[in-house]
Amino acid sequence: MTQPTTAAQQEAPTSAAKSTGGQGSSRRLGLRWDVRSLSLLGVLAVLVAVGGITAPDAFLATSNLQLVLTQASVIGVVTVGMTFVITSGGIDLSVGAIVALASVWATTVATQEFGFAGILFTAVIVGVGCGLVNGLLIAYGRMVPFIATLAMLASARGLALQITDGSTQIVTVASVLDLGARDSYVLGVPPLVLIFAAVTVIGWLLLNRTTFGRRTVAVGGNAEAARLAGIDVRRQRLYLYLLSGLCCGIAAFMLIVLAGSGQNTNGNLYELDAIAAAIIGGTLLSGGRGTILGSVLGVLVFTTITNIFALNNLETAVQQIAKGAIIVAAVLVQRRSAHGDT
Repeated sequence: MTQPTTAAQQEAPTSAAKSTGGQGSSRRLGLRWDVRSLSLLGVLAVLVAVGGITAPDAFLATSNLQLVLTQASVIGVVTVGMTFVITSGGIDLSVGAIVALASVWATTVATQEFGFAGILFTAVIVGVGCGLVNGLLIAYGRMVPFIATLAMLASARGLALQITDGSTQIVTVASVLDLGARDSYVLGVPPLVLIFAAVTVIGWLLLNRTTFGRRTVAVGGNAEAARLAGIDVRRQRLYLYLLSGLCCGIAAFMLIVLAGSGQNTNGNLYELDAIAAAIIGGTLLSGGRGTILGSVLGVLVFTTITNIFALNNLETAVQQIAKGAIIVAAVLVQRRSAHGDT
């Protein structure tokens, strides 16, 4: 006699099909991100070729390539923190102002009396402190991230201006200045680039290989579903803005080393550059997906464009138009990909 089919047996093929479909979807998603990263590498290769053709002696010089990587390192560290925030569905418009405030606070005469450690500690603690304020306002004060970080932008810029009184604060600590000297390069690689590489690796591991990263993606994908799954959404958002502030503090110290001074104009438009780099790298502005590797490639693309324009004496306005066109193209590609998933 034929045995009756149970409900579990009837559901098994369906579950298997769903599992197979989910795995297929994951593979397709992974392939799409790989293609996007390869595309950015292709764009970067084209830019290097353009630079080599239009200004071969200047662009391909070792000193210029070191300069490009060093400049990319500062904004790159900020972008790593921004990638986490955007992946969670948030935004941080205050990163540039936080970098400015941290850099001037860390270069006051009183702070420099404590030497290298005093400058580094002050820059990091100011960045984390600003991130804490942002996180508390957004996570527990229930303020919209755009408004909270916009308020921080204005406040931090104003405080930085008040501290400096509009003047440049020169760094006199030799150990800090030596970090930016050519003698400190490791196998031809500037120390700031090594710091950027370390932050990138840690950020990648944190986003892709830890529970913290999975919670960040979950909160960005659907905050209510994440809450029902047992994730403390408010605490997670607080941690993310703390992380962003930490990255700003590190970037501020790197900028102090690079410039040898602290100014209230430091970090100008960093928030736009960081958001743009994350977006063209593949991080969804609506949250739920993020890629550290893509963000780093985005930073390198923008920094290379800036360098090529400078070497060819092209107007800044044209450079900004080119960046804007790249951002629009990246958003359109994201929208098309999003429609393809549905």
